[in-house]
Amino acid sequence: MEAYTLPQSANLAPDTGKPLENKVRFGIGFALVSVLWCVPFAMGSGVLLPQLFTTIPGISAENAIGSMNSISVIFALIANIVFGTFSDISKFRIGKRTPWIVLGGIIGGAGYFLTAQSKTLFWIVTGWCIVQIGINCIIAPAVAVLSDRIPEATRGTFSAIYGAGQIVGMQLGNFIGSFFLAKLNAGLVIGTLLFLFSGLITVIIWPREKSAEDNTRVASVGDILRSFIPPTKNSRDFYLALIGRLTFTIGMFMISGYQLLILKRYIHLTRDQASSAIQIISLITMVATIVASVVSGPLSDFLQRRKVMVALGCILTALGLLMPWIMPTTTGMYLYAVLGGLGNGCYMSVDQALNVDVLPSAEQAGKDLGILNLSNTIGQALAPWCTTVIFGAFGGYKLVFPAAAAFLLVGTIAIMMIRKVK
Repeated sequence: MEAYTLPQSANLAPDTGKPLENKVRFGIGFALVSVLWCVPFAMGSGVLLPQLFTTIPGISAENAIGSMNSISVIFALIANIVFGTFSDISKFRIGKRTPWIVLGGIIGGAGYFLTAQSKTLFWIVTGWCIVQIGINCIIAPAVAVLSDRIPEATRGTFSAIYGAGQIVGMQLGNFIGSFFLAKLNAGLVIGTLLFLFSGLITVIIWPREKSAEDNTRVASVGDILRSFIPPTKNSRDFYLALIGRLTFTIGMFMISGYQLLILKRYIHLTRDQASSAIQIISLITMVATIVASVVSGPLSDFLQRRKVMVALGCILTALGLLMPWIMPTTTGMYLYAVLGGLGNGCYMSVDQALNVDVLPSAEQAGKDLGILNLSNTIGQALAPWCTTVIFGAFGGYKLVFPAAAAFLLVGTIAIMMIRKVK
């Protein structure tokens, strides 16, 4: 397959009109902006809070996880669009994205602290809603930086770094969290500190954003209200990308959000055995993700092919999800980690670049990318509901795995139907 030749303008940074400088700093920043919020998020949602819920009398851990995600998604939905729009229209001297990324870390840290101090389901959920607001205050403007500052010709590479950071962060969070199953408070304090400084560290590492004092976008109540209206013109591929990401997220989080409970109740491991298994699964997934991302992102830029990489990621992940269904043992979970890690690396390394390429309007990149990122939030909220329904209907996790794989296959079809991107 021959490489596709892009026009010269595709090699220029959109904000400066010049070739991109400080590539290393941008790369480190895109990695850290994912890792620094994903680690505490995964520590909490994937390990520490499920364990905490098992200690609260009178509630089901599965139902508590579902309730927490279903309620917090409302706040995440609003925050993603609002902060995406605010970052589009901001006129700060230090840049239109920078202040919101820093603020997001502070909000997330405050929510995590409240969660850490709470002893009842109500206050835990309240704290987690604030965490979701903080996460989306980071994500919406940070992802828009891909559109603002990164040349089209190298977006696949930086998207790969960003996506790999998410997967590595999630698995690193599971890995670190597994050491604190018997020391929940200490783990939650560590998560609070990571969140608190996540945005600040990122913007310090990134090259300074240019002043937005001359931003011509005008802020008004109407602008904010219109930010909730999804794009309607030239948006077919935009919505196919949204469906692809939504189904991918649902399928993945139907399993990853329940790893501790699956290992204890489906594989029948003790708490200590489950802790060790999570550590191994996390390490396998991280290595597989890094390997796939290192290859997929640059290869996507060289070939100028996004869809094939994303679809391959969906298929590999679906195969991985079937492994524990076929083999309900730790071996099955380790195979899931290998294939899922490779699939995640292929998918996440190119997904953000594909999303930028299908945007209907570059002027509203923050808002529209915010809407696309809602598929992550909505998917993470729907996944526990899907898992809980199947668990309740069939009395176990057995059929959750093929159901999750089916979502990934739907995502593959949606991605391959995109016309604008090769």
